Amino acid sequence: MTTVPEAVPTGNTYDKYGSANPLVQRLMAGFERDLDALLALAAPASLLDVGCGEGVLTERWAAALEPAPIVGVDLEDPKLEAEWVARSRPNLEFRAVSGRVLPFGDDEFDVVCAIEALEHIPGPELTLDQMARVARSHLLVSVPREPVWRVLNFIRGAYVKELGNTPGHVNHWSRRGFRRLLAGYGEVVEMRTPFPWTMLLVKVG
Repeated sequence: MTTVPEAVPTGNTYDKYGSANPLVQRLMAGFERDLDALLALAAPASLLDVGCGEGVLTERWAAALEPAPIVGVDLEDPKLEAEWVARSRPNLEFRAVSGRVLPFGDDEFDVVCAIEALEHIPGPELTLDQMARVARSHLLVSVPREPVWRVLNFIRGAYVKELGNTPGHVNHWSRRGFRRLLAGYGEVVEMRTPFPWTMLLVKVG
């Protein structure tokens, strides 16, 4: 039996949400616009954010969906937990857990998200199995689109020795490959491709 290594918590190696770079801001505007559109389609009454990192999006969702309960989970890490403490809302909770065994009941959350997380997780099918188990309605997931992501990194002179691979990225999906993977967990309701990401809303069940 092959042992799958545990993911390593990294958070944002580059603060794309808070960047002052006009190009990054433009790309992130497209990313957040499409993400908001898919979340609106799902219309969750509760939400679990797997691999939430510092909790930037998790906190935004808690504000937008209040009073719906919102839970963010990621691996135990002091830097991440310090960020969580600073993000406080009545309907928001953060927990340090592994995505391989989510400590929640079957169908406990309307929507389960993994935004910019699955590329960091060895054996992502294990995490997706857990996400589908605890999701009552939808999965909402996004990953960098390959090989575009690595090419863009290389062009801007980032991670050249790693041939453009962002630190911590252990999985690399094309748009078609990622859709094929997620189709195994339910019906792909809609796919969005804000450059340079792939984003899917999947109805489970």
